[in-house]
Amino acid sequence: MPDPRIVRLAQVLVDYSVKVQPGERVTISGLTVAAPLIEAVYERVVERGGFPHLLMGLPGLAAFFMRHASDAQLNYISPFTRAQFEEFECLISLGGTTNTRDMSGVDPARQAIQRKALAPLQETYFRRTAAGEFKWVTTQFPTDAGAQDAEMSLREYEDFVYGASHVDDSTADPVAYWQGFSAQQQRLVEWMRPRNQVVVRGPNVDLTLSVKDRRFINADGQRNMPDGEIFTGPVEDSVNGWVRFTYPVVAFGREIDGIELKLENGRVVQASAKKNEEFLLSALDTDAGARYVGEFAIGTNFGIQRFTKSILFDEKLGGSFHMALGAGYPDTGSKNQSSLHWDMICDMRQGEIWVDGELFYQGGAFQV
Repeated sequence: MPDPRIVRLAQVLVDYSVKVQPGERVTISGLTVAAPLIEAVYERVVERGGFPHLLMGLPGLAAFFMRHASDAQLNYISPFTRAQFEEFECLISLGGTTNTRDMSGVDPARQAIQRKALAPLQETYFRRTAAGEFKWVTTQFPTDAGAQDAEMSLREYEDFVYGASHVDDSTADPVAYWQGFSAQQQRLVEWMRPRNQVVVRGPNVDLTLSVKDRRFINADGQRNMPDGEIFTGPVEDSVNGWVRFTYPVVAFGREIDGIELKLENGRVVQASAKKNEEFLLSALDTDAGARYVGEFAIGTNFGIQRFTKSILFDEKLGGSFHMALGAGYPDTGSKNQSSLHWDMICDMRQGEIWVDGELFYQGGAFQV
């Protein structure tokens, strides 16, 4: 008998996050290790009248491809991949792997080739999302590898994942919970609508940026599960100051720690890291947009109370903010384009955020 929390998570993903309608084409992607959740989502899509399409992989094959493929193969985009972003209405991505570091030995230059090849599809993905033509959600199935990164037992990690998603026994109606959460965050989004200058100050940050004519997005479980943030794309040339990110970045199979950035007129002009600095600098040189900030966000999920080395959870940490270097989301008004989108997180429990001279956020709590 499947874990009832898996069934409840599938219901939230299908019924609330992407709201599958009869006749919609739905890609369900994931590795075989996530089979219990893949099966539950598949069944729910069928019950809702959607047309499910499985895009499944085996652990380790992507890393093998990255190590051994020719440049022509790295630049090749499968028609199946194109279809899910260019034609289908829904994508449900189910993360979870047996080894979160299987890409760690791959040459960064080879990863950059593939990122650049996928850039046009990324633009399509952003454009169709902004136009309401493409609904997507990402979640993570709890595995031993994820538990080990988070320094938990598998049982503890399962409780963490399902608790953060509010699909465990403590939540009577998960869909109703996320609907209420959405309403709470919408008030903050509306408050930010007419604003201009944002000042972020704390022990690890001193930044100013403009959000004039930009839109804050209510991240309420319709694109990530679990969710919990409000975010926008700052005016591209407006970010000035410095930030020291207090949490490691885990990306492309590597852990980059102790990242510190200095920005002038929106662009990263100095960058350093205590661990894997060479990889950081390589990523920043991916393309012209990689050194600009595509996203500024405040984490709001206090059900996530510890760092796990999974960006899906960590960027939502209550009492934190994060910035993404590279591509911005068009629905925020961002114009920055890049094949990179790399989130970096900073603890703000001792910091403040001022908006147009008014205290907006202090010590991890909103003040408006």
